[in-house]
Amino acid sequence: MSSYKDLEIYKMAYKLAIEIHHMSLKLPKYELYEQGSQIRRSSKSIKDTIAEGYGRKRYKADFIKFLTYAHASCDETISQLNMISDLYYPETPLTKLIEDYNNLGGKINKFIRYVENKWKT
Repeated sequence: MSSYKDLEIYKMAYKLAIEIHHMSLKLPKYELYEQGSQIRRSSKSIKDTIAEGYGRKRYKADFIKFLTYAHASCDETISQLNMISDLYYPETPLTKLIEDYNNLGGKINKFIRYVENKWKT
């Protein structure tokens, strides 16, 4: 692997951040700078934190720390998605996006365990 862009978790986080960006722009105008802005920031933070952590991959503890931050941002995004789904999509919940982020969180956790146990610095 020669770049953070080769990581499956980065690719997935990037794709999902684009989906969140487009979805959030369809929220009511008064939410564009409240809930919309918050979910855009948390979803984009996942991919950015993975990239930053990868830049520190030579320092295993730092890499794990940034992956943990990425996982926390993933949890925050899920929390935001649940709120948006309940408030604005009660008839057609955002189930697919929530499932995708739960899946991403699981993959980040597995990657953290891999780095903890098998990463060579």
